[in-house]
Amino acid sequence: MNKLLLIVGLILIILVSCDGPNNISLDQLTRVDYQQEDGDVIMIYDVDTIDLLITVFEKIEWELNVKVKMARSEDVKATLFFQYDKNMPERLVEYLIWFNRDGSAMIINHEENSMGKLDKANAQLLKEVFLQSN
Repeated sequence: MNKLLLIVGLILIILVSCDGPNNISLDQLTRVDYQQEDGDVIMIYDVDTIDLLITVFEKIEWELNVKVKMARSEDVKATLFFQYDKNMPERLVEYLIWFNRDGSAMIINHEENSMGKLDKANAQLLKEVFLQSN
């Protein structure tokens, strides 16, 4: 009985520690490059801004195994850089982000066939980071 409880506990710990699609650990985020439609690529590597983005991305409610096609182009294309091992190259994950009229945001990762939704407050924070220059 104790072994069963231990196994169930370990499984729950593993499931709770997973962030986003494909078990991406946001704690390993080191840099974000983003581009607005037809704009220059802007790099974010400031620790405070990265920490803010980690906090916001942790709030995304993901739906996995979803194929989505949007009627309009994304507002922002963001590439997140994750460093899992200093001896290995960074892992890149691309997100397409739409800011909706109701203040929320939709995030799509085509590689993982996942779609995420972000509430108004966190979408506003994301919008301030990615659209601050214009």
